[in-house]
Amino acid sequence: MKSERVIFIPMGSAKNIITYLQNKGYDINRYDVYLLRLMGKPQSGWIEIPAQYIQSKIPHPIVDSTLENVDVNFDILLTKASFLYALTTAKAATKNITLIPGETNYFLLRDIAKVFQLDIQKLESFYALYAPYSDGVILADTYSLPYHVSEEFVIRNLIEHSLKKHKDLANELLGYYDEQSWFQIIAKASIIQKEAANIKEMPLVSSVIDNRIAKNMPLQMDGSLNYGKYSHIRITPERIRNDTSEFNTYKYVGIPKTPSGSVSIEAIKAAILPANTNYLYFMRNKDGVHDFTHNYQEHLRNISKAKN
Repeated sequence: MKSERVIFIPMGSAKNIITYLQNKGYDINRYDVYLLRLMGKPQSGWIEIPAQYIQSKIPHPIVDSTLENVDVNFDILLTKASFLYALTTAKAATKNITLIPGETNYFLLRDIAKVFQLDIQKLESFYALYAPYSDGVILADTYSLPYHVSEEFVIRNLIEHSLKKHKDLANELLGYYDEQSWFQIIAKASIIQKEAANIKEMPLVSSVIDNRIAKNMPLQMDGSLNYGKYSHIRITPERIRNDTSEFNTYKYVGIPKTPSGSVSIEAIKAAILPANTNYLYFMRNKDGVHDFTHNYQEHLRNISKAKN
């Protein structure tokens, strides 16, 4: 039978695991539930089929798309008995990779390349192929990934997992999922993530964004310019003058169509439910948090206090 060399197995009963694998396109059936139970307790998490079980490798992995929502790269052939036995005994060596809130995809992919010894150009190519947006698709979280997998495998699994989480969050918070409108919320959340000093400030920053848009004022938020490779670079007046990307909220009114980085669930909730304020400005003070105001003269005083 065809299989992936590295497989993710969810926690659950033998019956549920067999059903899960059937839905992913594996050539197994309900009678295999009994065989699996006889062999032992199925593992959960990532497993890697041991080399001694593999009859041959498939030179060009077969993407089986005959079933709805199936997206599997079959890359090996083995007997069904070996496959079922591997489900009860095999494990895969894994390592964690963390995407912190506000970090960009540019640096995440470089961390993955370094930790798992993968090719950064291939990671970027597969990300561009599978992700609907250049950033903000992979949610801020810690991911456990197996060794000995390809660049495509890593990207496909991260994006598949994150898009499912996006859909679940949208349905939970909005009652529906529409990709374009949802990722406009994520784009707003990515600015909030970079601008707010803490979770408490997030709804306040969200309200400033909405209030400025309502008055047709440019957002003028530096955090949006910390996109991609500029994630850790201080924003300068020269950069504001010369950056022509959609992320320059000094030049363009409104929220960019593309998220500028990863987001937390708290930032998403703040983007959807801003505080009820009339604030138009905020300035980081000497305590590391922000002073908010609706009055421009007061904002100038806050700037002066922060500098002196």
